[in-house]
Amino acid sequence: MAGMRKTSLRLPFHWTAGYSVLLGLVVVLILAFTSVIKLELVVNGLFLGTIIGLGAIGLSLVYGIHGFAHIAHGDFMTLGAYTSLFTLGVFLPRIGLDNVGLGPFTFGYPLFIALPLSMLFLVALAIGLDKGIYSRLRRRGVSSVVMAMTSLGVAIALRGLVQFVWGGGTEQYPRVSKDFYQLPMGVRIPPDNLFIVALTVIMVVALYLFLTRTRTGKAMRATSDNAELARVTGINTEHVLWWTWAISAALAATAGVLLAVFQAQLFPIMGWRFLIPLFAAVILGGIGNPWGALIGALIIGVSSEVSTQWLNPAYKTVISFAIMIVMLLLRPRGIFGVRD
Repeated sequence: MAGMRKTSLRLPFHWTAGYSVLLGLVVVLILAFTSVIKLELVVNGLFLGTIIGLGAIGLSLVYGIHGFAHIAHGDFMTLGAYTSLFTLGVFLPRIGLDNVGLGPFTFGYPLFIALPLSMLFLVALAIGLDKGIYSRLRRRGVSSVVMAMTSLGVAIALRGLVQFVWGGGTEQYPRVSKDFYQLPMGVRIPPDNLFIVALTVIMVVALYLFLTRTRTGKAMRATSDNAELARVTGINTEHVLWWTWAISAALAATAGVLLAVFQAQLFPIMGWRFLIPLFAAVILGGIGNPWGALIGALIIGVSSEVSTQWLNPAYKTVISFAIMIVMLLLRPRGIFGVRD
């Protein structure tokens, strides 16, 4: 771990900052109900924020324990989405499993097979990259900047792989059109979005229990606080690093699949485009704080969607970047960050 900037993995929720976020949410809802902003945009932003949150939590875990910005995280999401596309479009139909609408959803039950397979593939890839590249750089004591630049090279390679295999066009999961749920004030909710929220809640709760109740989770937190001390107390820090990659990759794969379901399409640079919102969420919530990353993601999601009421949707990434810069200027440690 030499040469890396130390950033502790923090789990506590700071209630003062939490109340501020809650107050902001109340203000947004008041503006929505008074028709100053469209309530449907706020709702869509919350759904988008849950997807950003899954990716941001994984990114925050890597930064909190490995100590560098993993720029390839967005392309992990892309590769996870395309791996599911292969499973749904090629592998499962060959064994007689065709995609049909499951209940109110546009996708069928094969997605529940494709998603775990994508997670396993990304986990194996992440650990393989760590063994083949990142661990060798750690042993040489390179700086966090070198690690980040290396991950940029990995990102470019993964994007090139996706384009080589699937081409540069737009793809779509097998789907069946379904009616939206109609709510008051002109709010229309695709049923798929309810699945996205439900799965996100399940994974976030599972991660919380893992980090706080299991021996491995506690070892991850100890390694984040002081890797050398954790090592001398008998913790296998190398295994902890692999666990971090595994969890981060699984979250990235899930986020990529959910993003493809959310926007009803996937393309080779979708994860790369998602990278700034991911980093903005991590910085906004507080680097090294997974739960802060989730709250930051919800803020980024709502802000980006609401901005389309006045701006071209192409500028949503600019909004994320602006929020990130303002936070770095006013409170570099983030909303839920604490002083080291």
